Amino acid sequence: MAEQIRTQITVAWINHIQEVPQAQWDALASPLKTPFLEWDWLHNMEISGSATGKAGWLPNHLTVWRGSELIAAAPLYLKSHSYGEFVFDNQWADLAYRLGIQYYPKMLGMSPFTPATGYRFLISGGEDEEALTGLMVRAIDDFCDRHHISCCNFLYVDPQWQPVLARHGFTPWLHHSYIWQNQGFQTFDDYLGVFNANQRRNIKRERKAVTSAGLELKIHHGEDTPHSLFPQMYQFYSDHCDKFGWWGSKYLTKRFFEQLYHNYKHRVLFVAAYNEGDDRHPVAMSFCITKGDQLYGRYWGTNTDIDCLHFDACYYSPIEWAVQHNIQTFDPGAGGRHKKRRGFPATPNHSMHRFYGERLGKILRPYLQEVNQMELQQIEAINNDLPFKQTMPELKV
Repeated sequence: MAEQIRTQITVAWINHIQEVPQAQWDALASPLKTPFLEWDWLHNMEISGSATGKAGWLPNHLTVWRGSELIAAAPLYLKSHSYGEFVFDNQWADLAYRLGIQYYPKMLGMSPFTPATGYRFLISGGEDEEALTGLMVRAIDDFCDRHHISCCNFLYVDPQWQPVLARHGFTPWLHHSYIWQNQGFQTFDDYLGVFNANQRRNIKRERKAVTSAGLELKIHHGEDTPHSLFPQMYQFYSDHCDKFGWWGSKYLTKRFFEQLYHNYKHRVLFVAAYNEGDDRHPVAMSFCITKGDQLYGRYWGTNTDIDCLHFDACYYSPIEWAVQHNIQTFDPGAGGRHKKRRGFPATPNHSMHRFYGERLGKILRPYLQEVNQMELQQIEAINNDLPFKQTMPELKV
């Protein structure tokens, strides 16, 4: 009987997500907490020219079918560089070069340019997840072997999926993000209440600096969001990337932002800053995505230099909205210099790795064991230095 079921399953590699009916893909992706594996988001990445072979992100999605029914899928990309991942393996590429190993292309599983936890294989709820995961891993291994791919990397993996991959022989690499967690807050003042007195004063002063400059921050979410804000957000994003050079690399195209209005605005949240008396021409904006009880900060930009405006538009106003709408976690995006002082503890996340060159694997696997221990110590040190009334509880990883 098992052999009969197996013969009904076929595996197919596709280079365009539009080859899969949206309804079938989203039947697997929509139940997940993350919004970044849904068909519209990934399709927008492709048709906008943001995640394409020309940009170094060749879509190479793995799909599993029973007849004409999609039962599993994995958004995957063949990468010819390491930009836009926010998990920095440049030293691995340098090591491979010194060993005479071709590091690129590599196989990558993540939502492009999106350092937000939640990546996993998409598997129908009625299927045997362990068996299908094994089948998909073997398909990836076979593809990488046939095409001489150096490694397969899954980034920002779903914490519940991470041990599944570990059972299938993937090596973990520990990192951290800065994640705000709702501790049952009913008001913004409740959020302020977790800080020591000095930091509470600092946050109040920072918000007051914005209002004293004559600015008003407004939230635009979902169907009521004006169309004009989408190209305006691109312009803020573009200018911000140009200003800060390589750190703010301009990965997304104008078409990506404009397309969100048509098929993804139900998940988009803008925090727009306006001069008093002008609610049509924002002077700054931050761009967030929300799904269920999750909120994700993505990009921001401004055409004016106002003290503390960044903190309010990217942290405080989204947190205030999150409290009002029962959001449980807020991931404000990459980086942490400003976040850890404003109530975003360092939170562990993992990437998972398979090396197809034995020499590379022999060096990197024990190296990652040591790195993970040092990373855990760093996370604990960061959280012991947060400006809270009490220290963070010990983290278990």
